[in-house]
Amino acid sequence: MAKPSLKKPSLNKMSSKKNAPHSGAGDDESARGRLLSAASHLFCKNGINATGIDAIIEEAGTAKTTLYKLFGSKTNLVNAVLESEGKQWREWFIGAMEDGGGDAQAKLARIFPALKSWFAEERFYGCPFINAVGEHDKDAKQFRNIALKHKKIVLGHIEKLAGELGSSEPAVLAHQLGLLIDGAIVAAMISRDPGVADTAALTAGPLLGQSKSKKKRAADQLEAV
Repeated sequence: MAKPSLKKPSLNKMSSKKNAPHSGAGDDESARGRLLSAASHLFCKNGINATGIDAIIEEAGTAKTTLYKLFGSKTNLVNAVLESEGKQWREWFIGAMEDGGGDAQAKLARIFPALKSWFAEERFYGCPFINAVGEHDKDAKQFRNIALKHKKIVLGHIEKLAGELGSSEPAVLAHQLGLLIDGAIVAAMISRDPGVADTAALTAGPLLGQSKSKKKRAADQLEAV
């Protein structure tokens, strides 16, 4: 199977160039892409609540009627942005772990160097899911459900690698690493310091080493039988 592209996440790297409205075949598809790009950039930079429809259509170079025709409402646009950004980020993140092959230890060890490269991007504004849930009513399930779906896929891949590593509780290890990932993202967003990923990697090291040691001991016991 071909390795995934290791381009950086589209998240926070959207072009700020304002495009003039297009006409002809493919207009809706083109406009949808520009609206998603503009909304993603503005939501991540300024926040969802602080970003109005007028700012989005100006950034995208479309008409307000086009936005409502394609998405129906700002809420639907937010949902579409989160789904799109989540998919692209997961492809990048999982690809970053898998690129270069190696065993599960090597793949899991790539998590925090990959995050560090993301944190160093000029347009790194944090995680859109954390940001979206953070600025809305905590009892509202709308954005939280999308965020949980995204998190489940990411943790699922980490859990699979944790099992290959030999962890006796791969789900627990995956959640431990997930907490370090989320914490590093928030810390990097606040501090603007990519180096927080190095600290997270140091914290993760003993967790990964412990699991690998258990696997080695189990293998040694089998050889001794």
